[in-house]
Amino acid sequence: MTETAPPSSPTTTGAPRTGLRGHIGVPGIVFMVVAAAAPLTAIAGALPVMLATSNGPGVPLAFVVVAVVLLVFSVGYAAMSHHVVDAGAFYAYVTQGLGTRPGVGAGALALLTYTAIQAAVYGLAASTLSGLVAAWGGPDLPWWVWAAVLAAVVGTLGFRSIDVGAKVLGTLIVLEVAAVVALIVGVVARGGPEGWSAGSFAPSTFFSGAPGIAVMFAVASFVGFEATAIYGEEAREPRRSVPRATYIAVALIGLFYAVASWAVVVAYGPSQVAAAAGNDTSGLVFRAAATYLDPAVADVMQVLLLTSLFAALLAFHNAIARYLYSLGRQGVLPRGLARTHPRHGSPFIGSLTQTAAAVVLLAVFALVGADPIAVLFTWMSGVATVSVLLLMVLTAVAIIAFFARRQVDTQTWNTRVAPVLGLLGLLGILALVVANFTTLISGSAVLAAVLLAVVVVTFLAGLLLAVVRPPAHPEDRS
Repeated sequence: MTETAPPSSPTTTGAPRTGLRGHIGVPGIVFMVVAAAAPLTAIAGALPVMLATSNGPGVPLAFVVVAVVLLVFSVGYAAMSHHVVDAGAFYAYVTQGLGTRPGVGAGALALLTYTAIQAAVYGLAASTLSGLVAAWGGPDLPWWVWAAVLAAVVGTLGFRSIDVGAKVLGTLIVLEVAAVVALIVGVVARGGPEGWSAGSFAPSTFFSGAPGIAVMFAVASFVGFEATAIYGEEAREPRRSVPRATYIAVALIGLFYAVASWAVVVAYGPSQVAAAAGNDTSGLVFRAAATYLDPAVADVMQVLLLTSLFAALLAFHNAIARYLYSLGRQGVLPRGLARTHPRHGSPFIGSLTQTAAAVVLLAVFALVGADPIAVLFTWMSGVATVSVLLLMVLTAVAIIAFFARRQVDTQTWNTRVAPVLGLLGLLGILALVVANFTTLISGSAVLAAVLLAVVVVTFLAGLLLAVVRPPAHPEDRS
């Protein structure tokens, strides 16, 4: 059985390292993944836009479609986790299946994905925090001031043990999920103006309007589910924890999004929800909460939206820090990134580096006067969506290649059928996303071409980096 870059391997010549440490279990890993998905952000932020611009009442089925594709993909992904345990996850899997150069290219794509989506969330979170503080009579400061405050708090928590971060995320997620569940119960108990229609899950409803846009936003809502493997080295019994956490996380996120979005459709009525979302995109879900629960609950949900965004920021920070750690450990990036904190067991150099990189990127957008929502959030979330899909396609191909070459698993469904079906599903979704990319970023065709080129160039840069700085400790260890 293969385990990539075991903790005993050195990070510098002749210098042993302590390795990543943690005791996170299946619930903790699931919390990390759900935090990255930011449930309340998806429901209160992305869902109204989906309802207004895509297929309206057919949106709930988009979440189901994406969840099914990811569950099928997860079969091979989970099978691979029995043989590869590495904080680099997608990077390590692609390296094992396709070789060093494509692996480093995948690592570059992963860094782009998480950096872009984190920057997008910083823009949304800073804007939300600025609005809340001003509404409560506080100072009306520029968004980038609040972004800097958030970066400082996220960096502090990311510096410490993963167990601390998991506890913080767990508390925040329970609160935001409870708020959305309360809304679902309120809507179901009272019924909407057009009753409890199940038409949202009918194929005819799904294919009306622009289902491709709904699928794009649904994919963006799942970014970060790779975290189940990222935390493998800090998990108890990773070969059991990772597969279980993967299935649980994807199933829970998909079910939660589908039911919550259906409840919002019912709250306004299938024939009225698209118009309602278009007229009040930012307040759609909060207005439903005020109507079906209580105005005070709507106010609490606005605060929880901020904590949801913060939880996502911390989850993405942890993912990036561990990718830097893994690439540093292999010698692709400076080896100092592979240092772990003697007390916390965290990749603290990677964490500090990630914080510095986030601050620099946010400063660039602030200096050019970019709007935190219209520019920072939309552009970066668009880049992240395409990048993560390409990354998963590479991983699916790598999984197929890995099991085809190594007879370490004889289960045909796990190693051949499911990975191929998952690959086909991902390719279909990627085609939809690219075809609708201009709409996703609300920009011109030229801008869309530039941002798509960034994704391609990043992968090519990873291939070149693997030639210039080949890994000193290849992942392929039999």
